[in-house]
Amino acid sequence: MRILVTGANRGIGAALCTELSTRGNTVTGTARNAPGLAPLDVTDPASISALARGIDAPLDALICNAGVFLDMAQDIDGYPQQMWADSFAVNVTGVFLTVQAMLPHLRRSGTAKIMIISSQMASDEQAPGGCYIYRASKAAALNLGRNLSSDLKSQGISVGIYHPGWVQTDMGGASAEITAAQSATGLADRLEALSLQNTGCFETWDGQALPT
Repeated sequence: MRILVTGANRGIGAALCTELSTRGNTVTGTARNAPGLAPLDVTDPASISALARGIDAPLDALICNAGVFLDMAQDIDGYPQQMWADSFAVNVTGVFLTVQAMLPHLRRSGTAKIMIISSQMASDEQAPGGCYIYRASKAAALNLGRNLSSDLKSQGISVGIYHPGWVQTDMGGASAEITAAQSATGLADRLEALSLQNTGCFETWDGQALPT
């Protein structure tokens, strides 16, 4: 498969590029500014358009991995307005604009797949409080993915939304449960399993269904 991965300069994105390449796929990793990766700022429509114009082959899979968790240390009296705007620009708007720009290339594949990296914190049923911006943005990404799955199914494009696990990255911290390589292995399995039959699924990295 020809696969495009956003946010591939470190953590889960970098591990996904490695795992998917090992499985024989042709993988293009992107980042805002990183050597060896295609330049892409998902908050900049011009950057997204430039990347799309540079693609001259069908795209079999798009993995929207780029994301931020800016409100990790906020309490109820925090959460400044700009933090909301910056978070949604990456975690929600950036996902939609990237999907929108890549659709012509995905349509050429015939059996394309879109993987959106969300979080179990997107669940409305699991609501322990805190991290309001991150939770809201990932819930919006989940909603976006499930609606895209409805609109794109007739075009042969399947969409899955996934929790990557609590991963040992800069975001997850050193005490997290799994390594980036473990997460990437599971997510690569999920990508292979994604089809029009299970499009719209909300699952963990190891294939467990999550409540919306």
